[in-house]
Amino acid sequence: MVIQQLSEEECKSILADASFGQLGCSADDQPYVIPIYFAYEAEHLYVFSTPGQKIEWMRKNPKVCVQVTKIENEIAWVSVIVIGSYQELREPQYTDERTHARKLLEKHVHWWQTALAERQSKSEDELIQPLLFRIHVNTLTGLRAGDK
Repeated sequence: MVIQQLSEEECKSILADASFGQLGCSADDQPYVIPIYFAYEAEHLYVFSTPGQKIEWMRKNPKVCVQVTKIENEIAWVSVIVIGSYQELREPQYTDERTHARKLLEKHVHWWQTALAERQSKSEDELIQPLLFRIHVNTLTGLRAGDK
C-alpha cells in the first residue's frame, strides 16, 4: 500500500463531491465526534442541525474539525481533514447566508435526516427548532491510499 498526500485542490474536490462526514468538537477537555450531512462551497461547510450537545459545545469552543472518508477497500481510500471554526447562522443577521445554505444542502438527498431523526427519537412531542451553521475552513489536509 502506498499513501500519498493530497493537494489542497484535491481536498476541495473531494469535499465538493461529499455530503457526509464526522464532526469533532470539544468542551471542558472532553472530545465529541458525531456524523453530519453537509454541503461545501467557497471555504465553508454548511450544516443543518437541531439544538443539543454539539451546538452547546461549539458555542463554548468554536474550534472544530471534520473528517470525510471514502473507502473502496482496506488498501484503497481517501481521507480529508478540515480544521475550522463554528459559526451559527442566526436570524435575522444571517438571513441571506441561511437561504444560500439551504439551497446548497437541498442538493443532497438526506441533508436533514441525521439532525431530525436523532432529536425526534428523544422527544416525539416537542417542537424541534432547527438551526443552520457553517464551518469556516482554516486548513485542509488529505491522504490517499492505494496499491500504486
